[in-house]
Amino acid sequence: MTQKCLIPNAKDELLSRGTIEGLIAQGKKIIVVDKKVLKVDAWLPYHPGGDKTILHMVGKDATDEVNALHSPEAKESMNAYQIGRIQGAWRNFKPPIQNGHFRLPEEQEALPERKDEDGMSASDMSSRSATPLFDREEEVGLRDRSAKGSRGDVTPLSSVSSEGISSALGSTNLWTFDAVTQKEIDFDLAKYPSLDQDTQGRIIERYRELNQRIKNEGLYKCNYWAYGIEALRYSLLFALCMFFLHIGWYGTSGAFLGMFWHQLVFLAHDAGHMGITHDFQTDTVIGIIVADFIGGLSLGWWKRSHNVHHIVTNSPEHDPDIEHMPFFAISHRFFDSLYSTYHDRIMAFDFVAKRTVRIQHYLYYPLLLFGRFNLYVQSWIFLIFGLGPRKGQAWWHRWFEFAGNAFFWLWFGYGIMYKTIPTASGRWAFLMVSHMVTALLHVQITLSHFAMSTADLGVSESFPQRMLRTTMDVACPQWLDFFHGGLQFQAIHHLFPRIPRHNLRQAQKLVQGFCKEVGIPYALYGFVDGNKEVLGRLGEVGRQATILAKCQQSLAEKPDFGLH
Repeated sequence: MTQKCLIPNAKDELLSRGTIEGLIAQGKKIIVVDKKVLKVDAWLPYHPGGDKTILHMVGKDATDEVNALHSPEAKESMNAYQIGRIQGAWRNFKPPIQNGHFRLPEEQEALPERKDEDGMSASDMSSRSATPLFDREEEVGLRDRSAKGSRGDVTPLSSVSSEGISSALGSTNLWTFDAVTQKEIDFDLAKYPSLDQDTQGRIIERYRELNQRIKNEGLYKCNYWAYGIEALRYSLLFALCMFFLHIGWYGTSGAFLGMFWHQLVFLAHDAGHMGITHDFQTDTVIGIIVADFIGGLSLGWWKRSHNVHHIVTNSPEHDPDIEHMPFFAISHRFFDSLYSTYHDRIMAFDFVAKRTVRIQHYLYYPLLLFGRFNLYVQSWIFLIFGLGPRKGQAWWHRWFEFAGNAFFWLWFGYGIMYKTIPTASGRWAFLMVSHMVTALLHVQITLSHFAMSTADLGVSESFPQRMLRTTMDVACPQWLDFFHGGLQFQAIHHLFPRIPRHNLRQAQKLVQGFCKEVGIPYALYGFVDGNKEVLGRLGEVGRQATILAKCQQSLAEKPDFGLH
């Protein structure tokens, strides 16, 4: 059957939900921003942040995500892709990349969209989870559970206690893992505000008011004097590296180089979010000089990965920042050998994973010592295979990054490792110490999310609630802010990624007031306690992996499943 084109000509034409669903069913990439309907197919090859971030917004109101991650100029340019507008509040579809299902016009006529008693469509409901649990009728009641009175001042970050999980998995029935998934979702539904349209709409309204207040108070303006102090710190660390290299203290020299890299990553992070000059090309050049030329890493790879992380934070199937199989699993859902929509492959829970995940809480710190080597690999994969944009204003970034990485290995690999250090033992000490010192950065990165919720509450959850539910902040005195480089304010950063990091402490008080007003818990832990939470989550999932192995062994020994 030949499908007729549904795309209207007038940009201001009012489009129905069915029309938009039909367009997406035909393969069109449709998002909603400020009630404008945008068809962004042509923009995918040009998007500096990668195509995956856009694909996760198809069928959804992406207003808050777009505002958070884009400059006003970039947002203005999106008007070129407008094909219509909507009226009233938009109910999100589940994007195709997340296995959302859409009906062609003729299918809509034959099978009208069914809604439950809360006005949720079947497609909306299907976004909750891939497990059969979400077909249960009692889920309707759970969605409206009020959060009032269900939480105290301090709540555990893990959504289900270790004791509860051990009890749920005490049976040899493998389907009890679905029960664990359900308990995690129930926990979040009770702890956080209701997902009904009015409640989430109020949260969005207050969030946008907060954003305007932050603008009015000048917190989007960069404090360049603070970067002057940062430059002095960078210079001191590099000078100490060169001094100890000169006198032959290669391990000590490597330690200061690692500290130098550790601090520079925060600058590259700022530049990647356009948090320095707020100009795309200028901040990109700064970021590439820091990340590629000095650090040997790809800023483009980081952007592609990190932007997806900001959109689908802590989603096991979609967020690359928590996809570390076969070494780490922060959710039992990884036991199902999930398909990663970012890596476009199955994350197999294979022979190696079944053994490493059981002891992952012991492997956590040792493996992070080698984390930087993995970043080299990921960077070169990105550059060699050309996974970044090859058209538009970012077309030349790939070639600049090639030059940057070549320069890095010239000064680091050849200039220092080969020409300056005369012995193999000295080279080995310099290499390993310089890279292992940067393990602290990987601890700081994972600390913000590994212990937080991985439950999928569906497409009705607002952007601000999802960010606060999946991210925690780290309490530290102001004089230690340089040590964390802004990563101690990850919850605030996820809400407002373009705020310069030197202003995040001021923004924290405003965000805490917002959380109190809308009833969303604000997770704030000390550095030591946060690490304990992460290790607790890893240990918890490790115990689940051990129980699963015992279940599988028991079933293998009883192939009749006890039926005879």
